[in-house]
Amino acid sequence: MRPFFQLAIGLAVLAAAFTSPARAQDNSFYIVTYVELMPDDITGGTTLLTHYRDVSRKEPGNLRFDVLHEIARPTRFAIVEIWKDKAARDAHNQAATSLQFRDRLKAIEDAPDDERVVNPLYIPPAKTPAQTAAIYVVTHVDVIPPGKDDCMAALKAMSIDTAKDSGNIAYQVLVQDGRSNHFTVLEAWSSKAALDAHAMAAHTRSFREKLSPLAGALYDERLYRGLDRATVTSAAQRPDRCEAARSGARSR
Repeated sequence: MRPFFQLAIGLAVLAAAFTSPARAQDNSFYIVTYVELMPDDITGGTTLLTHYRDVSRKEPGNLRFDVLHEIARPTRFAIVEIWKDKAARDAHNQAATSLQFRDRLKAIEDAPDDERVVNPLYIPPAKTPAQTAAIYVVTHVDVIPPGKDDCMAALKAMSIDTAKDSGNIAYQVLVQDGRSNHFTVLEAWSSKAALDAHAMAAHTRSFREKLSPLAGALYDERLYRGLDRATVTSAAQRPDRCEAARSGARSR
């Protein structure tokens, strides 16, 4: 990948946080995939995911390829991909490394991976790349079909307001392909303290109040760190119990 969410780093951790250095074109292809490993295979699974990320970033047409490790549930990961176009992603899927990855993953995953093709809706300009202490948030927002337009308006306002919050690195809104009432929100914050301040902000509370009557499923917000093999073991041994309460069951 070229520098962004190649973010992952020149520091060894996701490196630029949800802000791609190479701006995606109109026909760019976005995918968010949720992976859940068996509890006794976190270390091996992390190594597998790290290798897959590093190889995928070097493939033709890749604009961004990041793997995030959930804080509250160390067995869960999210893969965020952007490709130049669908053809580039299709070629990636047929590559020997991708076929091998899926074969090996199947042996250690606790549930089938959940892949969501999404389209950019509100993608504000990139900000300063994230640091190794950055917190990433991936939220699945599911509203009843009649509430789709109101939800889009609320998310647009939220993207504008959140960009002004101290410590915000990215707030990107995508809509799921084929399900226009399902949205994915990608956030990056400089620290947990910045995220907590954002959660208490008046515009955030107002957004949640507007969203509540439109909700079609539990507001599914998950907190992550950039995947870094050096810190994965300690993270798995000391899950953050406070943040566990913020993790909801994903709507399928």
